[in-house]
Order: sequence, then structure tokens, then C-alpha cells
Amino acid sequence: MPREQLYESALANMQRTVHGLAARVPPPQKVPFKTSLVFRYVEQLPEQALVQKLARVVTTLQAATVLMQHGFVQEQGALQRVIHEIHEDITFLAYGLIFDDLTPLHKQYLEAFYEEEFDTDDPIDSTQKRPMVRRSKIQAYIANKEGSDLDPSRAIALSKTLTKTYSGFVHAASPQIMDMYGGNPAYFHVEGMLGTRRHAEYRMDLWNYYYRSILAFGMVAKAFGDQELFDQIHNFTVKFEEAANKSYCNSSKTPGISVR
Repeated sequence: MPREQLYESALANMQRTVHGLAARVPPPQKVPFKTSLVFRYVEQLPEQALVQKLARVVTTLQAATVLMQHGFVQEQGALQRVIHEIHEDITFLAYGLIFDDLTPLHKQYLEAFYEEEFDTDDPIDSTQKRPMVRRSKIQAYIANKEGSDLDPSRAIALSKTLTKTYSGFVHAASPQIMDMYGGNPAYFHVEGMLGTRRHAEYRMDLWNYYYRSILAFGMVAKAFGDQELFDQIHNFTVKFEEAANKSYCNSSKTPGISVR
């Protein structure tokens, strides 16, 4: 099965799961905001945050796929950085629920997550300063939960390395920009990099983000206490691996995320 066709199947499953999980948490309510009404999750639960994060996984994956199909691999890389951080957020929140370990750090994270961007009609006069939880603290929490087979400090370093690798695409660093330069005669491929070696590399790399996203959905199923949904996602994960001639499910285990 072509990878793009496999992605369509994965996205269909993800979309269906988002809608199913959204129906299991208190729904958004219309609340006053400035001069109108907006939808907000008034309870501000971690489960509601997970649903929202999954929704963004789906849309960002689709956007990255469109960019890849047109050869815009720099921009694809920037979105893969976004997806990576969403995956970390999902893991952080899901572990808090799975292990019944919602810490003050989770409370701080949720308060920042749900805080409005501006508290006045004029954004310039706004006093809001979102108290974001440091990414290193989120990574440390995850590493400590997973750290039996991998030294937590090593796990944190690996996560930071991945974040740093893609930050060059987000911030348009020179080494990443120069990946756009080449050919004979050499020029900047500002219309995309279709047919180049870089495009082939990023077409392959996108699979990893679909795969990790499927795992994130399985983790949320566990956080919701839905073993049946988790089993369905696990079975799809195996098929997704087999279609790409890969095998990870039987060689890796995450604490609290066993099939049975």
C-alpha cells in the first residue's frame, strides 16, 4: 500500500477517535469574551486538554502532508517540530492520568494551557503573561516515568536533541535554509523541492510522525480507561508497521501501556 494511502487510513481513524473522545468529556460552552461569545471548556479538565491536543495532531499532520506533497520540506520540518511538542504534551498529561499522578506541574501546565491570550479588548493593553511550563520539566517527567530501560538523563537529552534539530526550521537558521540551495546551476528552490534528495528524505521522515501520532492516540485511550479502543489502535499500529516493513510494537514497551 502506498504511504499516502496508508496516511489517509490513519487520518480517518484519528478523526473518528477525536470525535468519539470529544463526546465523552463535558462539551464546550458558549461564554462571553470581549464583544461576542466563544466556545470554551469551562471545566478545564486534563481529559478535555487531551482531546484538544489530539485535534491539533490531526490537522497538523494533514498540513505537513500537503507541504510534503508539494516539496516544501522546510515548512514540513517546522510542523514536525510542532507535532513533536504536542506528542510530549499528550504523553505528559496522559501519564498523569494513567498513573494517577497529576502533580502541581500538571496543574501549572493546565492553567497556562487554558489561559486566554488577552484579558482586554486592546491586545496592547493586555496584562496576560502565559506562565508556560518549561519544556525541560515536561521531558523530565516523561523520562522518569519511562526510565526503567533508558537512563532518564539520556532520554531527556534525546528529546532535547530532536527538538533542537527541528528548531532550525522554525527559526529559519542558515544551515536549514541552505538545504534549499542546489542544482546545476545552483539556486534557491523557493517553489519547493520536488524530485530532490531532500524531498525523498522528508517524504520518508513523515511516516515517523504518523506512527508516533498513532501511539499518542493509543496513550490517550489508556488515559480514558478504554481498553477496547486501545486494542483497536494497537492492532492498527501493527498493520501500519507491517505496511512499511517495520516492527516496533513487539520490541518496545511503555509502562502502564501494555496491550493487556
